[in-house]
Amino acid sequence: MNRDAIAEFKPDAHDASPLYLQLARKLGRAVRDGRYQVNQALPSERSLSSQLAVSRVTARKAIDQLVEEGLIQRRRGSGNYIAPRLEQPLSRLSSFSEELQRRGYTPGSRWLKRAIVAATAEERQCLGLARKARVAHLERLRLANGVVMAYEVSALPQSVIPDPRVVKTSLYRHLERIGHAPVRAQQHFQAVNAPDWLAVQLGVPADQAVLFITRIGYVEAGQAVELTHSYCRNDYYDFVVELQREAATS
Repeated sequence: MNRDAIAEFKPDAHDASPLYLQLARKLGRAVRDGRYQVNQALPSERSLSSQLAVSRVTARKAIDQLVEEGLIQRRRGSGNYIAPRLEQPLSRLSSFSEELQRRGYTPGSRWLKRAIVAATAEERQCLGLARKARVAHLERLRLANGVVMAYEVSALPQSVIPDPRVVKTSLYRHLERIGHAPVRAQQHFQAVNAPDWLAVQLGVPADQAVLFITRIGYVEAGQAVELTHSYCRNDYYDFVVELQREAATS
């Protein structure tokens, strides 16, 4: 970020709001507009202070605000960097990998478990399976540019994925290759507080609010082939839906 780019964040003398909030708003707007790349380093608090003629305390509080909003990451001994953030529209059925690639991020998975197990009661009900059915169980952390964004557990009928180890990266891409890609899905959203085990996996404080998403994916014939539970870090995820008002009738 060069000197000219920093100059645009100079506080407005006619704005009565605190200087640190002005600076945080301007920096945050630039980040949300995609003008800076993920993992790009921000100027130090010392640089912001000297080039914008504000105090070090003002610069530090502005950065603190953006860290709290999940736009910036502090890396001990290194500096402040633009954090990955996923804005996912609710009107389009797509995979985690597809959404990240569409926004220029590099998707990744850290596999925790890939196995065939006995289906739970919930999995049998959602997937329409018999009492003693077995499912492919896929448990992993979802990453964007190496940063953990979500913890995810997927269950699919064993008839669809008899060997879960063949799923390497994108589950949906694999389902497309074998002719079982979902064409529609139902999703339910709920805010929950992360228990200790989940907080450790996501790298967040215990009891921090996370977004819990349940997705059931259906193929063209109407059969459910996927039940996925995702716990998403709310500082990295935004979900967007566009609403249209129907024309008024006379």
